[in-house]
Amino acid sequence: MEITPGPLLTTINSPADLKHLSREQLHQVCNELRQYIIDVVSVHGGHFAASLGVVELTVALHYIYNTPYDQLVWDVGHQAYGHKIITGRREEFHTNRKYHGLSGFPKRSESEYDTFGVGHSSTSISAALGMAMAAKYKGENRKSVAVIGDGSLTAGLAFEGMNHAGVADSDVLIILNDNCMSIDPNVGALKEYLTDITTSHTYNRLKDDIWKALGKLPIGKNFTREMASKLEHSIKGFVNKSSNLFEALKLRYFGPIDGHNITKLVDTLQDLKNIPGPKLLHVITTKGKGYALAEKEQTLWHAPGLFDKITGEIYKKKFDTPQPPKYQDVFGHTIIELAEKNDKIFGVTPAMPSGSSLKFMMDKMPDRAFDVGICEQHAVTLSAGMATQGMRVFCNIYSSFMQRAYDQVVHDVAIQKLPVVLVLDRAGLVGEDGPTHHGAYDIAYMRCIPNMVISAPMNESELRNLMYTAQLDSMDWPFVIRYPRGQGVMPEWKTPFEEIPVGKGRKIKDGQDVAILTIGHPGNFATTAIRELKMDGLNPAHYDMRFVKPLDEALLHEVFSRYDKVVTVEDGTVTGGFGSAILEFMAEHNYKAEVKILGIPDRIVEHGTPKELYNECHYDAQAIAETVRSMMKGKITVTQLLG
Repeated sequence: MEITPGPLLTTINSPADLKHLSREQLHQVCNELRQYIIDVVSVHGGHFAASLGVVELTVALHYIYNTPYDQLVWDVGHQAYGHKIITGRREEFHTNRKYHGLSGFPKRSESEYDTFGVGHSSTSISAALGMAMAAKYKGENRKSVAVIGDGSLTAGLAFEGMNHAGVADSDVLIILNDNCMSIDPNVGALKEYLTDITTSHTYNRLKDDIWKALGKLPIGKNFTREMASKLEHSIKGFVNKSSNLFEALKLRYFGPIDGHNITKLVDTLQDLKNIPGPKLLHVITTKGKGYALAEKEQTLWHAPGLFDKITGEIYKKKFDTPQPPKYQDVFGHTIIELAEKNDKIFGVTPAMPSGSSLKFMMDKMPDRAFDVGICEQHAVTLSAGMATQGMRVFCNIYSSFMQRAYDQVVHDVAIQKLPVVLVLDRAGLVGEDGPTHHGAYDIAYMRCIPNMVISAPMNESELRNLMYTAQLDSMDWPFVIRYPRGQGVMPEWKTPFEEIPVGKGRKIKDGQDVAILTIGHPGNFATTAIRELKMDGLNPAHYDMRFVKPLDEALLHEVFSRYDKVVTVEDGTVTGGFGSAILEFMAEHNYKAEVKILGIPDRIVEHGTPKELYNECHYDAQAIAETVRSMMKGKITVTQLLG
């Protein structure tokens, strides 16, 4: 399907083209840009509501600032679709998030306009400040702008950046894009604080009246602006005490202003461009602006998939037979089952109640399940604090986001040997979100920490049983459970709970010549490969190890005593991961075997569908079968001799 941009948007291949337009034409550009995003995303998929909410802000920034010389840094980046379209990638935009296509996030190697690669939240202020400080040192008149949402502002890194920006004496502008949302609705005291600012009609009316009145005085413009600034500062504390937070950090605060008024945005940014030093502009926007359904249900339309732009119907695959659930939903329903029987169980997630399916528990047991905002470090230490009081906390964090809380896992959980259950959703290759979201490293970075149990279920029943095991009173160690994004393999998944002895794997199938050792969901790839290999007369054994730490040493002694060819399969990095643990065991016990390690290679893996990436990284069913054939090449098996 060919998607045609509007007549003005067609002429814009760079911000330089945008600057040739009159201010009056910017309204049309915004309308066309918003419609083009709707047209493309409805057909090709991707993040949706966030980019619609910053259309006017995107156009105004590129209209006023001299990008890419002036540095524009987007936080997270799922709102940067308009930015990509304006900066020369309109014709390629349909490849967004597709294999070998444009990244769904800003990416330095993709465009000089993408000044900083992002995908995780709250990095923009620190990055933009670093750019501003470098520009000052080099004597460049280069502006630095960070665009950060109110959801991202909850993370500690954002406050660290603002705390330094206030005293760094560098020319940096922080734009607070306030829409009361991250993916799910924002939570916490900061949300209430921002609401106080935006709803203080007395303060905002007085401030606007003072600026207008002084602007009419027959005296110098600089004098009136200086006088207005002083008066504005004096009324802030009198009318609205909460508005002093940013200025307490020595950031000059401006706003809030309507983020969908392109004229107001352009005028304001032009003024701020000429004001030196650190400053913050508070902009009020609506996530999903311009598409009524997205404005109404912002979480659903954050990344809806393909949809009919006219009716709003979100297309879902239809199946004739029952389908397996998503692993996240198995977690979400199972924790409620367990919590109904164990009043010590709590759930915690950092801003991912829908993505982790903890929302089910938050709805049913609001006093025992918490969204703490984009605060991974706090989520882990909060869980540790509760664990000291005998609570059993399931702290659910995406694998790639857990990287941000690594020190807390070591210092606050492992050293103190607190029985926190660290649930790592989106482990392995996540697909179209790409390298910032792949859960590639958690096996490697967790297994080097003492006092840790690290597990991965091969299917939904195993996930339920691992969760059941982790909450037992007898389990007094930190317990990691990792599972991938997407569906499992069991339509009838709600099986009775059974305790799994910690550190005990299982032999799924006996065999000869070759043993395949798997951890987690890729065990299903091995099962498929074994069926294929049977057609070749090959009969490998299959062991589902269940635990990376502690390893089932009895099972491994059996493997290395019987087989001189071993294949390990994991959806984690091959460097320091599950396969490395098997090699360490083999070396420690003086076994000799040919071992092939399949998993995520030691390089950055780009985006694509999971199926495409499993194939590229050579650990799908086809790759497992090819590896076994290669190891068995030239060797006649008993099965083949018997015909």
